[in-house]
Amino acid sequence: LINIPMELEKLINEDIKQAMINKDKEKLEALRSIKAAMLLEKTGKDVTGGIIPESVELKMLQRLVKQRRESAEIYKAQGRPDLAEPEIFQAAIIEKYLPEQMTDEEVIAVVKQVIADTGATGIKDMGKVMGLASKQIAGKADNKMIAEIVKRLLP
Repeated sequence: LINIPMELEKLINEDIKQAMINKDKEKLEALRSIKAAMLLEKTGKDVTGGIIPESVELKMLQRLVKQRRESAEIYKAQGRPDLAEPEIFQAAIIEKYLPEQMTDEEVIAVVKQVIADTGATGIKDMGKVMGLASKQIAGKADNKMIAEIVKRLLP
């Protein structure tokens, strides 16, 4: 998706209209949750002039996907697949608005480059490496995954 300011909002609004026409309740629910989160973000401190920066949009979408996945895991653990399925479905819908996710190998390559660039020598440098790697990978991989790779690669 090409994501210039307001582009995501227009896209979500168009998809909401389409979901309403198609009477797709599950998709509509996921799209409305994105719209609600966007409205909340517009009142946040990182937003000026009602335009949400792309970095904030990415974090918001990742947070929504993570929430859905965590809820689904809890429901599965409680033996409630009937409640887990809608959460998994919504996570899949929301993920479509994120940039294509990087593979483990791609993330490892970026982290190795950041370690080389910063001269990181041990786990004490994790914060420095995480900061730079997270900026480069923003929205293309989960920070939890990045942290695990950094821990694995730092002696």
